[in-house]
Amino acid sequence: MSFHLSHSIRKAATLGLAAAAAFIVSCATTGAPLFTPDLSNADYPEGVWTIDENGVMTASEDQAIWTQRDYENFILDLEFKTAEGTNSGVVVYCTDTQNWIPNSVEIQIADDFAEEWSSKDRTWQCAAIFGHLAAKKSNVKKPGEWNTMRVKCVGQQIDVTLNGELVTEMDMSLWTSGKTNPDGSEIPSWLPKPFAEIPTKGKIGLQGKHAGAPIYFRNVTITELDQ
Repeated sequence: MSFHLSHSIRKAATLGLAAAAAFIVSCATTGAPLFTPDLSNADYPEGVWTIDENGVMTASEDQAIWTQRDYENFILDLEFKTAEGTNSGVVVYCTDTQNWIPNSVEIQIADDFAEEWSSKDRTWQCAAIFGHLAAKKSNVKKPGEWNTMRVKCVGQQIDVTLNGELVTEMDMSLWTSGKTNPDGSEIPSWLPKPFAEIPTKGKIGLQGKHAGAPIYFRNVTITELDQ
């Protein structure tokens, strides 16, 4: 056992049991980069996505970038920065990248300070499961500031942590209808597939320059979980 982890365990002993377990995991676990620096392990339209010398990814068009392999049971950590009016997203469990919108789950990224999005249904705002479940609070920073996001996917359970706060918790098995959410609200017509029926293994994607405003990502890492 390394000194670092041993010290972490001693420190965790002063915390509550649940907090201690989480503390040890966070100290002992580091993710691997989701994409290589040259994006050679990604699928995306040529010339749309770029990554600069500081590791910042962005897109010039509304085209997503995808992993070449499928993932299930994982923690995805990333940083993102919005511009004024940004509307983007993190896509998980995608089984059809050519027709991804009804065949995946999208965690929304948006500039909640822009009237265009702040006036929309809360399931269209940042950290929501788009069209299905609103975040408990708007916790995104103003355009130009870096945000941290963690998306934990274990089977049909998806948890989203934004800037250190757990703001969204979804049990997909409760979404048995493709027309209405469990609370009775309507699901957008272009998302007709019940989440309870969506496979929990698929590709991971990042949405590009949607709605005319750019999005920036960096430090995108994945930790695969044993289940």
